[in-house]
Amino acid sequence: MQLTRRAVLLGSSAVAALSVFSLWRSTSQPRAAEGDFPFKLSDEEWKAKLDPAAYNVLRHEDTERPFTSPLNDEHRAGKFHCAGCDQILFESEKKFDSGTGWPSFWDFVPGAIGSTEDTTLGLVRTEVHCSNCGGHQGHVFNDGPAPTGLRYCINGVSLSFVAA
Repeated sequence: MQLTRRAVLLGSSAVAALSVFSLWRSTSQPRAAEGDFPFKLSDEEWKAKLDPAAYNVLRHEDTERPFTSPLNDEHRAGKFHCAGCDQILFESEKKFDSGTGWPSFWDFVPGAIGSTEDTTLGLVRTEVHCSNCGGHQGHVFNDGPAPTGLRYCINGVSLSFVAA
């Protein structure tokens, strides 16, 4: 395959457009799940509480880069909490290595996760959020292991880990 000037220009334009879209999404108004959640903070309080990466993921539905979270390689027994409000979301017994670069689980703690339809990027996906604060956690897909067949693909910065 020959690399043409046109292919380079089209590819560069696509990368630039995606970068602008990502920057716009992460700096727009807070996009955390809408609803009346038990744990509430103002946007300024969220900014003060969270580091910038966690704020962008939890409150603006950003996505961390794959293979950057230390929690992807966390294999000790324990619980994974929401980094926004400290609610327990996942248990280590339900974590698996999906090879995707994000912490993945085949199930969550009952009542800890809510979901909404996400149609950004021209795709229809199921977004998952903390049921206590509405903070964006990631997405769920139908390509996980038994017994659920689900893969909760979660941003590591939206979690904290507490060893057993």
